[in-house]
Amino acid sequence: MLRDITLGQYFPGDTVVHRLDPRTKLVLVVVYIVTLFCAKHMVTYAITLGALMGVIIASKISIKVILGSMKPLLFIIILTGILNLFYSQGEPIISFWIFTITEEGVWNAVFMVLRISMLICGTFMLTYTTSPIALTDGIEQLLQPLKKIKVPVHELAMMMCIALRFIPTLIEETDKIMSAQKARGADFETGSLLSRAKALIPILVPLFISAFRRADELAVAMECRCYHGGEGRTRMKQLKFAARDHVALIGGFLLMALVIVLGRAGL
Repeated sequence: MLRDITLGQYFPGDTVVHRLDPRTKLVLVVVYIVTLFCAKHMVTYAITLGALMGVIIASKISIKVILGSMKPLLFIIILTGILNLFYSQGEPIISFWIFTITEEGVWNAVFMVLRISMLICGTFMLTYTTSPIALTDGIEQLLQPLKKIKVPVHELAMMMCIALRFIPTLIEETDKIMSAQKARGADFETGSLLSRAKALIPILVPLFISAFRRADELAVAMECRCYHGGEGRTRMKQLKFAARDHVALIGGFLLMALVIVLGRAGL
C-alpha cells in the first residue's frame, strides 16, 4: 500500500497542463477547492467532475495512478461517508437499533465521498504536473507581498517544497525498513490493535534516524553550495505568464461563478 502513495511525486511531460505557469496552477487549485465546496447538488458536482476529468485527460496522467494514490485514504473516505449516512436529519428510510438512514443522509454520504475524492485528485494533480523547483518559485512569487511585513517568503516556500519532495523518499525508506523487519520475522498485520501499534516502534525509530540524517546531509550540501537564503538570488528560468495561463485562469473563475450560480438555484 505504501507504494501506492504518490503525493509529492512529479511525472514529467510536455502537455498543456505541464506547461502552465506554476502560479497559475496554484491559483487554479485554490479556485477548484472553493468551487468544490460551493457545489451542492448533482448538476454542480457533475460540472466540477467534468472539469477535473478534462484536466486529467489533458495532463495524460494515468487514471490508474490517480486511483491507486487514493487507496491509503480509502478508509477515511468510507468512514466519512458512513458518518454522513447515519447522522443526518430527515425523513427515515431505514431504521434499526440506534441507527437511522434518511434520504438526505444518503445524498450527503454520496456527495461527501465525491467531494473528498475529487479534492484529493485535484490537489494531487498539482504535484504530478509541477516540478518541485517550479512549485517553489511559484509559491515564492505569490507570497511576495508578505515580504513587506518581513515574512521570510523564500525560506517558507523552500521548506514547504522540500517537505513535499521528501514524502516519496520517506515512503520508500519506510517500505524498505518494513521489508527488512518482515525478513527478520516481524508481523505487522495480525494481532490486536495494541500489538500492531507496538510492532511499528522498530519502524519509527530507524525512520526518524534516517530522516534526521537526510536533513543534515541536505543542510551540509546547501552550505557547500553557498546557499544563504533568498536575498540576491537569481533564477535560470524566469516565470512568465503566457496566453494559455490567462485562458486557464479565466476558465477557472468562470467555472467557479457557474457553480456558485447553479448552486444558489438549487441545481
